[in-house]
Amino acid sequence: MRAEAQNIVAEIEKSLELLGQRMDLSTAQHRLEEFNARVEDPNLWDDPAKAQALMRDRQALVDSLEGYNAIRQELDDNVELIEMGEEEGDADVVSEAEAALKALRAKAAEKELEALLNGEADGNDTFLEINAGAGGTEACDWANMLQRMYVRWAEKRGFKVELQSEEAGSEAGIKSIAYKISGPNAYGWLKSESGVHRLVRISPFGKGTRETSFASVWVYPVVDDNIEIEVNPSDIRIDTYRSSGAGGQHVNTTDSAVRITHHPTGIVVTSSEKSQHQNRDIAMKALKSRLYQLELDKRNAAINEAHENKGSAGWGNQIRSYVLQPYQMVKDLRTNHETSDTQGVLDGDLDDFMAATLAMDLTGKSRAEANAEL
Repeated sequence: MRAEAQNIVAEIEKSLELLGQRMDLSTAQHRLEEFNARVEDPNLWDDPAKAQALMRDRQALVDSLEGYNAIRQELDDNVELIEMGEEEGDADVVSEAEAALKALRAKAAEKELEALLNGEADGNDTFLEINAGAGGTEACDWANMLQRMYVRWAEKRGFKVELQSEEAGSEAGIKSIAYKISGPNAYGWLKSESGVHRLVRISPFGKGTRETSFASVWVYPVVDDNIEIEVNPSDIRIDTYRSSGAGGQHVNTTDSAVRITHHPTGIVVTSSEKSQHQNRDIAMKALKSRLYQLELDKRNAAINEAHENKGSAGWGNQIRSYVLQPYQMVKDLRTNHETSDTQGVLDGDLDDFMAATLAMDLTGKSRAEANAEL
């Protein structure tokens, strides 16, 4: 086997080793048998919430096992084809199998990334908030660019995107916007995006000067119904008001809106759906999710430190820079991952940045460094 093919096989083997470690392969089949036994319990659906959680956990394990076994089988098959082709002097068979190995390497790398999403709430849906920071109209326009970027990222993954609230900028863009994003591991993928995002570009508003703008992004998980979060009624204030929006595809035009303020933490959540009753329900769920996120932060010192250091949306607090002038570069300041494909990133190509941060959060090392130690 040629050296290049041997290297690809070694990379796939490393991904498989990581996958096996993450799912605890030695006990996976036993755990699946336990799930199957519980699914057959005739009283399972007496508690729909617990039943749905059980089915979701079982399916996640099934998907992990099937994904691992499929990659292992495809790897073995193509290695066998290469060896057979080399023995028979069939260059076409060897070439075809090597091409299949390259495609399999990409598939294994994707599964490897998914295996990093094993935090307590990584599998949950998520709320995403964007707020314009320092920079006035420029910042409001930048916040609008960010919301487009994240909506496109979510839509590419087939996730459901629901607008929760929006406040339009005075001249352009948005001051703030909040979405609920639903899909497999939505919170796990997006949690690394929390922080301040900095844009450098030539102003599109007639100034012709280079401007720096800031916007903050906050991501927190949608809490499951079986997670108990106590909210003391005396700790909150509920206000109703007339919502405002600039109109358009992503803007809710209803006049009804609800704002809930949690006094002990200073958390403020809003919702502007079709009815005040619906708004209260959505806003209360958002508040509980924010409180749950605070609890998660207390348990995870690294995440807690990141939130404490997030600070205001301005100089010195950014996690990522998007430079459009005088050169093209997007760079994450935590992992040093960067790309010159700025348009691709702004169109939602964020997986590589998320993957780099996931690996860094998990191991304290870059993804390449972590792989090298396997």
